[in-house]
Amino acid sequence: MLHSESFGLAAEVFIGLVARIPSYQWNDPGLGEWTVRGLVGHTSRAILTIENYLGAEPAPAVTVPDAETYYLRAFDGFTDNDAIAARGVEAGESLGADPMPRLTASLVRASALLAVQDPARIVAVGSMGIPVDEYLRTRVFELVVHSIDISRATDLPHGMPARLLADCAGLAARVAAFKGEGEDVLFALTGRAALPPGFSIF
Repeated sequence: MLHSESFGLAAEVFIGLVARIPSYQWNDPGLGEWTVRGLVGHTSRAILTIENYLGAEPAPAVTVPDAETYYLRAFDGFTDNDAIAARGVEAGESLGADPMPRLTASLVRASALLAVQDPARIVAVGSMGIPVDEYLRTRVFELVVHSIDISRATDLPHGMPARLLADCAGLAARVAAFKGEGEDVLFALTGRAALPPGFSIF
């Protein structure tokens, strides 16, 4: 089975969190240059990209074998931070005054596409080809991390299941290790040393 169960659960937690955001908080600071609306918009793209990419032609071959390599590749010369920020703002604005119908409908469409996917499907992400199950791992990661961002920006509890947090923490740790920073993470997690100031896997 694909990681569709984890994706669906993470998406439901995200949407449930968004449903509890009061109207007066939507223009509050979210993350970086995003307001809460921009942050929600960016996070919603973890669902929208499933819908868009699975509705497009598959890639002819695997060039990115797993989620770890995806993040190593995506943030090593393939990321335009200004463009990412702008897409988040645009996605947030497109949700309108009542975001719930759009978010719910997008998840329904994405879930329907996942239900009929060949497990051997290779998803085309720009010039990269990644197995669909591995691409789902990246979408779960985005939903989990940014749901926590939203929770902290709004002071609303997120309720993300521990197993999803564990999966995403493991993915982040492996990306760090493959970047040569595994020792830093290991020693921080075992109480031997603090992470360097400003540490990030991205």
